[in-house]
Parts: sequence; C-alpha cells; structure tokens
Amino acid sequence: MAATPDQPAPAAPRRRTGRHRGEGQWAVGHMTPLNANEQTKKDDDGLNVRTRIETIYSKRGFDSIDGADLRGRMRWWGLYTQRKPGIDGGKTAILEPEELDDKYFMLRVRIDGGRLTTGQLRVIGEISQEFARGTADITDRQNVQYHWIRIEDMPEIWRRLEAVGLSTTEACGDTPRVILGSPVAGIAEDEIIDGTPAIDEIYRRIVGNKDFSNLPRKFKSAISGSPLLDVAHEINDIAFVGVHHPELGPGFDLWVGGGLSTNPKIGVRLGAWVPLEDVPDVYEGVIGIFRDYGYRRLRTRARLKFLVADWGPEKFRQVLEDEYLLRKLADGPAPAQPVERWRDHVGVHRQQDGRFYVGFAPRVGRVDGTILTKIAELAEAHGSGRVRTTAEQKMLVLDIAEDQVESVVAGLEALDLRVTPSPFRRGTMACTGIEFCKLAIVETKGRGASLIDELERRLPEFDEPLTININGCPNACARIQVADIGLKGQLVLDDDGNQVEGYQVHLGGALGLEPGFGRKVRGLKVTSDELPDYVERVVRRFQAEREDGERFATWAARASAESLS
Repeated sequence: MAATPDQPAPAAPRRRTGRHRGEGQWAVGHMTPLNANEQTKKDDDGLNVRTRIETIYSKRGFDSIDGADLRGRMRWWGLYTQRKPGIDGGKTAILEPEELDDKYFMLRVRIDGGRLTTGQLRVIGEISQEFARGTADITDRQNVQYHWIRIEDMPEIWRRLEAVGLSTTEACGDTPRVILGSPVAGIAEDEIIDGTPAIDEIYRRIVGNKDFSNLPRKFKSAISGSPLLDVAHEINDIAFVGVHHPELGPGFDLWVGGGLSTNPKIGVRLGAWVPLEDVPDVYEGVIGIFRDYGYRRLRTRARLKFLVADWGPEKFRQVLEDEYLLRKLADGPAPAQPVERWRDHVGVHRQQDGRFYVGFAPRVGRVDGTILTKIAELAEAHGSGRVRTTAEQKMLVLDIAEDQVESVVAGLEALDLRVTPSPFRRGTMACTGIEFCKLAIVETKGRGASLIDELERRLPEFDEPLTININGCPNACARIQVADIGLKGQLVLDDDGNQVEGYQVHLGGALGLEPGFGRKVRGLKVTSDELPDYVERVVRRFQAEREDGERFATWAARASAESLS
C-alpha cells in the first residue's frame, strides 16, 4: 500500500539479531544446562548414585529408585534398565521409558585392555550363574555384559568384583568408558610397543575422578601397539596407534574424533608422535578439551567427532598443545597398513617368550557363566593364569606351553569355542538386540547365530575374510557401517505387505585396510527370514565377479546394484 500525507510508509521488517545461544561449551562461558540430561548431571554427579544404591535402593527395591537415577546416573556404575519382555520393535520409539523398563538391569563389567586373570574370569562366571540367570556376553569393547540383574544384589556383586580387582565404574554414562587395548599386548612377537603401562596410568588418573565424570557424552578410547591395528582405532574418540618413528623410536600416532552411530566419522590423525610415558598426559588433555569445548546443547551433536570436524585437526592439535599440554608434540609417521586381514588373533600363535596363545570364537559374543568358568578351569589346568577379550567379541588364552596346545584346542572346541572357525563364525558380530535393549527394533544375537549355521551349511568351501555385523537399531553398537555386510535393524514389509523384522543393508565397509563406510543400495532391505538367502546370493556373486585377490569391500564398491541386490 502506498503512503499518503496522512499515513507514513510502513516500517521495514526488523532483522532478528539476537545473540547465538551457543553449543553449551563450558570453555566459552555456556555453563547453564541446555537440556534435561545436562541438568541431571548438574544436579548431582553420577558417581554419587552408588551410595544411594547401596543404602536405599538395594534395601527398598526397584520401585524406590528416583527416575533421574534410574534412567541417568546409574549408568555411571554400569547399570541400564533392560527391555521389558514382549514389547515388539514397532513400539520402541512410541512408548515412554517407564513403559519399556523392566525391573531388571543390564550390568557392564569394564575390562580395560581386555586383560583378565583366570581368577577374575571365574568370579565373572560365578556372578553370572548366581545373579544374572547365566547371561554373560562378550562385547565388541572387550567388556562382559550381564542381564537380569536385580538392584537388591548390586552391593554383593560389587563386593565380589572389586575383591578381584574388577570394576563397573563408568562402564556407561557420559564418562570415559573402557580403554580398549591390544589383547596381545606384552606377548606378541610382532608388537611395536606395549601400551599396557599407559592404560593402567590413565585408569588410575581418570576413572572415578570427578574432574572427568561430567562429559558432554561418552568418550571411547583405544591404545594398541600391534601392527594388526586390532582395537578399531579409526572409530574411537581418541586412539593411540603403535608406530616406529625414524629418529625417536617406537611410540604412538595420535588419532581423534572417530565414531559411528547415525553420523559416522573416521577419526583423523593429528600428525603427532607420542612416547609411551606421555600417553596419559595427552589422553588427559584430549578428554579435557572434550569436557570444556564439547557441544552440550544437543545430545545428537555431543560427541567429540563433531568438534573435531568443525575445528579441523590443525586447530585441535594447537589447542591441545597450547592450552592443555603447554608443550609441543613431535611430528610423526602414520601407521603402516596391516599385512593381515583378520585382526582378532583367533588361532594358535607363538608368544615372545616361546609359549603360545590360543584365540577362539564364540557365536556372536554370546557365552554364559558356566562356559566362562570352564574356560578359566581349562586354562589353569594347562598352566595358564591369563585370558584376554578382544574388540571383535572373541577371547584368548595366554601362556600355553607347546606340548599343551593341542589339548587346550580340543578342550575349547568341545565347548563350541572354535579355534579354527569358518569365516562366518569368525566374522559375524551382533549387538544385544531386542531381547534386552530398549532401543532395539529387531532381534540380533539369535539371528546371527542361526545365520552362521546356515552359511556354513550352504557355503562350506568359502574361505575368504568376511565381516557380517548385525545391529538392532540405527545406533551402530555392532559397527554396521564398517562391515563387509552391515545389517541395520528396522521394520520392513514382506511380500504380503505385512510389517516384519528386517534390515537395511550396508555393503563394503572396512577398518584397517582402506577404512571407509559401507555403501547403501537404494531400496535394499531384507526381512529376517530372507537374510540367509540374501547373504548367500551376494557372497556367490562376489565369488563369481571378483578379480584375483580382490577384497569383498573393494568388489562391493564397484559392483552393480543388481549384483548387490
């Protein structure tokens, strides 16, 4: 409308210039909690909940637990409520937390570096049998995970674990989680450097320390001096990878900012070489950056990988050196490519001292308390007092004399723990799935076990390395994006139009050799019932179309959509 002498022209729209509310970074003054999770942590440190568990909840029972403790702070002590039985995957995102909660818990025992004595393993097995209905899964972060835990039993469980040097402290929550370590640290003939002293010192300084018990989200770490790159360093928040510096000798290459879930990112090298004695300082510096500069406004952006992506490796290294270490780090080389495709140490291998370690594969990490106790007894009967867990849901028995190896192998095989497994047994991993997990949409452990059986029956001659990772939801606890065949659980339609359990397929992901994320073929989804047929079909096409020596991941990257369907 035009202006008249009696009517002024309309004012131009005002431009909104309000101050950006920020990402909740403490280091730039954003100390006010910006979401419910941050408020819960400000109200009370998660480490304090143990006293309430021991003095109140274990005596008064599940119904006495405060909601903020139940679905928040109890994770600081390794406890999650598990899924109530009988709730199908279609209701996972619909029901309220209290409708999904069972009155039992998942409990995670952290095993830093994957190191256990046989005495510790026996206690883990006994707790499983007495308090967890026999459950005890080996996770892909070297932990052992129980289910069916009652709050009333937690004081006694802690007493037994801590009596043998084990812990559940910060096994979950917005905390420094278990430190992955090479399962052959200190014993492998080809080891570049043993990271065990650094793991022990980091644990002493950091775990249970309230200076680091309120992070924006979880913080995952890995330290390995193995040339096999055996701790999935590419997808951890921080990783130290063994390298030989041409002037300074053996040490570690520093990586930061890896992670999967719904926004996967491969970690980046900072180009810095770290000597063994400096690893704890550098770890403390990086976790300090995450605590102080990490994003706290949105949970979906509260992992270190987003800060690293926004800053870039050069700025991240500069802040680490200038504000936290107060010294410069030496430049260093990248790790060499591993010469072997498998990184799980399965099989019989000679140690530095002339004895042997024996690596074996359960089905998708699923064992039980009885089996774990028998593994401890078998090891001890053959002169061993040490076992290790791996980042691939496998286990090792260490320190076996040469004349005892055959007997150990026979004993493990009798327990259905394969020392020479098929590629399908060796390469298949699965997360907890809908059986116990409140986030899951589909079943995983049982599906993975039956898939192994079917593929061994249908493809008995197949002998190429192949990873099949099965996840019950999009959160990628089983690393679907970096598997040869990654299966992300979701509800799909079958041929009759019914909604059933199934998977979106990722193909050609990898760690180690040329790390990268799997390819998604448009519209490629399979029902759970169709899964064996689909995997058999795509494996046979790989066999028919591959070039000499070609890996599955390389073939999948160039194959037609028809070949992958």
